[in-house]
Amino acid sequence: MTNKKRLMIVGGHIGDVENTGGLIAAKYAKAGHHVTLVHMTGGEKGNPAMDHREYRKQRVVEANAFCETIGANECIVMDHPDGELHVNQETIHQMCDLIRLKKPDIVLTHWRGSFHRDHRNTYEIVMEGGFLAALPGIERELPAHLIRGMYFCENWEDMEDYHPDLWMDVSDSFDTWVAACEKSQLLRGEISYAYLQHYKGLAAMRGAEVGVRYAVTVSLPPISRKRRIDWFPIDTEPVMVF
Repeated sequence: MTNKKRLMIVGGHIGDVENTGGLIAAKYAKAGHHVTLVHMTGGEKGNPAMDHREYRKQRVVEANAFCETIGANECIVMDHPDGELHVNQETIHQMCDLIRLKKPDIVLTHWRGSFHRDHRNTYEIVMEGGFLAALPGIERELPAHLIRGMYFCENWEDMEDYHPDLWMDVSDSFDTWVAACEKSQLLRGEISYAYLQHYKGLAAMRGAEVGVRYAVTVSLPPISRKRRIDWFPIDTEPVMVF
């Protein structure tokens, strides 16, 4: 990709962006694209051994360390409490304004089929905020901005009806991403789930499926899965029969 793009990845908690979109963020940052990481909450209630206010401070430090390590441009942590992210006019307009401010060409976020309410609500907020951001008739402080590409990340908590549509080779950014994830106590697997182990294995599996060392998948919005072709693209997308 020669022309530089603006990429925004939106997660429900600190940790979601890193796990599911972090490899893509690292790849785009390495290639010189503008990368913004957005965390709707601090995920501060995920460590029962710590006061949630202190844990939020720790997680913000970890999120910024991840951002710096992969070379992303900015890390934004919104001021919504973990477990209490709501879909309402305020949060939708907040996302609309953020999209108009950052002007992303590409947005990645959660798929709607999640058992986690903050993930489902993040999906709704991003979709509704992106829709309003594109309409000139929605008069806010900043002018309208249209997102050119919307994709949903593969997340073990968001797999209900998840449909992998695209496989992206992230082999060249894998080591940088691992080093960034290791700066987080949660991602190292020291609090609850073995997140880094899971997503390292997932990247290896997805890579094997398309003949590269490491890959990630994303899902397209269902309305965008239809493609028009003039000829069968067997030179670039061969269809294997055995």
